[in-house]
Amino acid sequence: MPDAPMNENAAVLALAALAQNMRLRVFRALVGAGPQGLTPGTLSALLGVPASTLSFHLKELLHAGLATQERDGRHLIYRPALAQMNALLAYLTAHCCQGAGCDEPAACAAASIPSTTTPRPR
Repeated sequence: MPDAPMNENAAVLALAALAQNMRLRVFRALVGAGPQGLTPGTLSALLGVPASTLSFHLKELLHAGLATQERDGRHLIYRPALAQMNALLAYLTAHCCQGAGCDEPAACAAASIPSTTTPRPR
């Protein structure tokens, strides 16, 4: 699935995989490790999660195309699927600025995200 073009179904699958606290933590740890990746033992120790629980969450990230798995001798190495992550972000922002594209992405983002701060009463 990582080489599949991003579409609505793939985006929903990826977002659903990330919509769980532990899976989001696992994915962020993988992104932090970058292309070097991490073994399940390292991830387990880093996140303080039992191996069986971690295995379940890694399987979901693999299924969503957000992580890859490679065998290195007796070890499994998990890596973030950065191309899939970038495809998801591109899909989510494809219609920014009414589909015209943004000359200044920061300005477009600031204009499209409502402020969550409330003015103080005087």
